[in-house]
Amino acid sequence: MAEKYFTVSGMSCEHCATSVAEEVAAVPGVTDVDVDIRAGLVTVHGEAAEDAAVRAAIVEAGYEVAEVVRRAAA
Repeated sequence: MAEKYFTVSGMSCEHCATSVAEEVAAVPGVTDVDVDIRAGLVTVHGEAAEDAAVRAAIVEAGYEVAEVVRRAAA
C-alpha cells in the first residue's frame, strides 16, 4: 500500500484534524487517513488515491497544502 504525506498549514485543534480526515477519507482510493496536528502532517494510505483529489479535499476543509511526498510502504 502506498503512503502519501501532505504537509498542511493552519491545523491547530482536534476539530481541524477531524474536518481534514473526513474530507480526505471521502476521496476515492483512500483506505486510511492519519492527521498529526503538531507536525502539520496528513498521512494518506491507498494505492489509487490521486494527489490532486486529496489536495482538493484538504483545501475544501479550509487548509493549505505546502508539500506532497509519496512513498510506497515496505
